This record gives sequence, C-alpha cells and structure tokens, in this order.
Amino acid sequence: MLDLPKFISLQVTGRAESLFKPDLERFKAQLATRIDGRSVLVIGGAGTIGTSFVKAILKFRPARLFVADINENGLTELVRDLRSSLIYNIPSVFLTYPLDFGDAVFEKILRREGPFEIVANFAAHKHVRSEKDHYSIEAMLTNNLFKAKHLLDLLAAHKPERFFCVSTDKAAKPVNVMGASKKLMEQALLSYASEIPVTTARFANVAFSNGSLLASFLERLMKRQPLSAPNDIERYFLSPEESGQLCLLACVLGESGDIFFPKLDASHDLRKFSDIGTALLETLGFQADICASEQEAREKAALVQSDSKSWPVYYFASDTSGEKSCEEFFTDKETLELERFAAIGVVKSEGGMGSDWVTSSHPVTTHPPLSIAQMLLELKAILAEEEVNKADVVAVMQRLLPDFQHLETGLGLDSKM
Repeated sequence: MLDLPKFISLQVTGRAESLFKPDLERFKAQLATRIDGRSVLVIGGAGTIGTSFVKAILKFRPARLFVADINENGLTELVRDLRSSLIYNIPSVFLTYPLDFGDAVFEKILRREGPFEIVANFAAHKHVRSEKDHYSIEAMLTNNLFKAKHLLDLLAAHKPERFFCVSTDKAAKPVNVMGASKKLMEQALLSYASEIPVTTARFANVAFSNGSLLASFLERLMKRQPLSAPNDIERYFLSPEESGQLCLLACVLGESGDIFFPKLDASHDLRKFSDIGTALLETLGFQADICASEQEAREKAALVQSDSKSWPVYYFASDTSGEKSCEEFFTDKETLELERFAAIGVVKSEGGMGSDWVTSSHPVTTHPPLSIAQMLLELKAILAEEEVNKADVVAVMQRLLPDFQHLETGLGLDSKM
C-alpha cells in the first residue's frame, strides 16, 4: 500500500516535516487566542485545501464550525475523516451544508447562524484548463470573482474578525484566465481592506490535491491506464497539510490586505511532473516505459499484465494555452515583508487596518471603490453579449489588468490524456 504522505515528503516536497512548523510553534499561543471560542465558517471546505484548513483549525478549539461546499460526497468524507481521527478538537456544533455560497439559502445561514468571527473561502475554479471558451471563462469569473465580491458585500453587514479568500501564485504576472481571475479577486478583496479584515495567500501546487495531475496518476494506475505528463514544466509543491497551515496562518495572523506566500527556493524546491510520475512508479515497483505518443501508451496499457514490472507513460513538451513557464509569488512592483515569519513572505498593501483591528470601531461601507465596480460592470457587459467569444473576454481582462499577458496557443488540456 502506498504511504502517500511519506511519498510526498520524500519525492515531492523533499521536506521531512512541515515547512511551516517553526511558525506554527512560534505563534501557537497567538493562534489559540484568536481561534479558541470563535465561530468559524468555511466555504469550499470539502476540497483539498479547504479540508486541510479545517484540520489545521481543529488543532485549536473553535466553539462552532460550519462548512459549506457544493460537493456533497466530499463533505461526507470530511465528516467521516474527522470523526474517525483522534487529533482534532471537533466542537459540539459542527454542521456541513452541500450548497453554493451564491445561493439564497447560504445568505440565510450567514444571517441567522452568525455572526461568524472567522470566515474562510476556498470555493474556486483552480484549473488552467477551465479557460477553453467563453462559457468556461464566464463560469470561472462567476465563481472566482463575482461571487467572491458578493460575499464581501454580505460580510460588510456581518463583519467577521478575520476573512480569508484563497488566491494562487498564478495571480502574479498572470498568463492564463484563471490567474487573471484571481488577480481581479485580489483587487476586489483589497478594496475592502479598510472596512473588513481581509487576507489571502498565493501558493504553489498542492501535491495530490483533488483533480490535480499528480492525483490523476493514482486514478490512472487504479484504472490500468497510462500516465501522461509534461516533461518541461517545473513547479513548486506544498503538501496538503502545509496548504491548510499556510491559509490558517494568513487568515488568523495576517494584517488586513496581506497576501501570504511560502518562501521556496528555485534551486532545490522545483519539481517536474514527469519526474514525480517516474518516482511514483518506482515506489510502487514499476519502471517507466517511455512511449512516443498517446496512442502507443494506450495500446501498451491494454497489454499490461498483473505481474508486469513496467508501466507505459507518455511525457511531452507542453503546448497548451496559459501554461506559465515558471512560478512566481510576487512581482517587482510589490512591497514585501520577509522578516516576520520563518517560512512565509507577505505582500503588503496600502490602507489595511493592522492585525488588531476591532470591528465595532469602524463604520460599515458596503460598496468597493468605483474602479472595482467598473471592472465588474465591464466584464459582465462583455459576457452578456450574444456573439462574444474567448478572445473578446480576454481582451477586456487584459485592458483591466495591464500585466495580464495571455499565453494563447489555440490548444487546451481537454484534448489530451
């Protein structure tokens, strides 16, 4: 049986213990002070990062925990996982709801079950592949931007002590629509930073997260299908546990407007997907059988016997739209704070409220600055046009985000294994 956490530690992150262990230990008392006894609402809590955040926060003692996600099966597994473990402090009020945070019933929960002192949002389209056409882009913008902004409006009337919304490293100098949508989300988020205590985090790939390429390796093996991966793409990785810990630290310790990111080193933290695929096969007792095409890999997979010692793989040069050649967590135009945390850097914004912001002392402002409102209106207007296409939407996004240099090849991941 594969010990996945051990494999991630040895072959993916290269770390024997969490990157954030020193920061968690140093700030343990402060985290406890700000979490214990609080009511917590986690949106998108059935995904890999959301689940990991829930597990991280349950190392402390919140008074109530509500989790919402559209994935009903994922919520069921979350409950079973938590209740089958010994290490989590599950509060007496622990409720999960299979719903969309854009639904009216979600607003009822927010009004009637609140106030929630800690709110964390992990609901997001996260795949570069989700920009194939204007339909998929509209769905991505709706989830990553429009609904996130609506949530901020709701929270302006029900202010939490802490609000966190997950971002991505791809928001720094975006080349794909997913990264650009998250960059716009960051701007919307920061426009509320003087009224609501908001933070976010950009971070690396989460190893074997739901729907990720690494997770697909396990699916392919179970279904006796070939592995497929680019051989020229290097990425930074966090373990699932680390992803939840980074978000927890950002949510609870960040000053309003902060964007957290992990301190990772290109010289020894970057990994190729193809190298991880080969290492996984070797860990399971196989040798990678390199194939020259998808068809060859499929044909060889159909002939794999139970006692085979090799497994067909197809490694290829990346040629799909929006694939960034390297990962960046910040730009040279952003102000950084690198001293406070051992393993975390912070992109600082202007106009935040500081870490000891007190809700009752600030007036409610329910509307973001006109620039953000105008951005949303322009995006909604182009999406409402009957003859709109992907290029039209991208052009508007590039006008709104001058640093958005879209990488278009005309090819998408839906055409690949």
